[in-house]
Amino acid sequence: MPRYLSMIRVDEQNAPPEGPSPELQERMGALFEEITRAGVMLDTAGLTPTSEGTRITWSGGALSYTDGPFTETKEVVGGYAILQAKNKAEALEWTKRFLECHEAFWTVTAELREIAEP
Repeated sequence: MPRYLSMIRVDEQNAPPEGPSPELQERMGALFEEITRAGVMLDTAGLTPTSEGTRITWSGGALSYTDGPFTETKEVVGGYAILQAKNKAEALEWTKRFLECHEAFWTVTAELREIAEP
């Protein structure tokens, strides 16, 4: 079965400073339990803020390092999920359900891509 990476993009500058509400955490927990029982969820996690990250760039034959926060970036990857689904339609359905867990004031984008298998 194909595997998919769902990258969850958030606008760090406009996300609620207190993070997800207890109700949102409860809805996500229930969905994660369901998707895990269905055998679809292989791994998922949120990521620390960009202020704690470092970008490493290879350009012109040299490496450069930039510590966060990355103010020039509006949307950043705030979390991920690795899904194993029958097909892209099933992976999209689970990803849609994850996005719909959020309150209306959140702006969250998911980028879903199939993982290339060797």
